[in-house]
Amino acid sequence: MATLTTRLFIIRHAWAEDPEPGIDDHGRRLTKKGRRRFEAFVRHLQDAGMDVDLVATSPLIRARETADILADVFRTPAPVVLDALAPAADWQALAEWTVEQDAERVAWVGHMPCVGRLVALSIGAGAAAIRMQKGAIASVRLDDGPGHPGELEWLATAGMVLGD
Repeated sequence: MATLTTRLFIIRHAWAEDPEPGIDDHGRRLTKKGRRRFEAFVRHLQDAGMDVDLVATSPLIRARETADILADVFRTPAPVVLDALAPAADWQALAEWTVEQDAERVAWVGHMPCVGRLVALSIGAGAAAIRMQKGAIASVRLDDGPGHPGELEWLATAGMVLGD
């Protein structure tokens, strides 16, 4: 039987190229500065005690690149690509997938406004509006596993930690 997830990190993708008219939004990549900034932010959180066992990501490139940074820093297996994390994220499918994993600390990488909604749903406040800046990370403690209201432990941004 799978271990219940006790910590869920919900992450908005890092800073990406600006959208361009006529260009497929799915192909937007992280900027060089966005990569460096997110990695510095995550390393700081790692030094403060954050740890991740498994990373799941939206199939969009900017989210996959963000997830790759997490996997590199925390030395996890390669990120798992889940359509349920694409824009219009599917909470139920994500909760079910997470319960099936044998991991205590799982990170989901997605997009606004979905990640804000996922944080709200994970703490039992589905109607709440939670704004997450690019690269923001929310830590939710789930004592009874996904599908049961959790506790928002913290929500951090690179600006709070790096000061720029």
